[in-house]
Amino acid sequence: MTADELNDRLDAMIAAAGEEPDKLPGLITVRTEDWIYGGTGDVRATCKALNDGLRHRDVVIKISTDYETKVFMRSEASGRGEPYRDPLPRP
Repeated sequence: MTADELNDRLDAMIAAAGEEPDKLPGLITVRTEDWIYGGTGDVRATCKALNDGLRHRDVVIKISTDYETKVFMRSEASGRGEPYRDPLPRP
């Protein structure tokens, strides 16, 4: 998934969520190989503090060889993306 594809998914989820916060993006998981060798490595990620974690548009990113590259709604993330914040606008 490229940075543009990820941003498109986030924008679509935000639009579809309407007034339902549980449907907002809650977690981005990325397979390690996609982060290193794939287009996902072009994603702008920030980490303001260690306990804040890696984030893109204020949505938590988790990277592992065990993950598939995917965006989860808050209701699907089972708390793994907490603390949830309002997603930032597209860069």
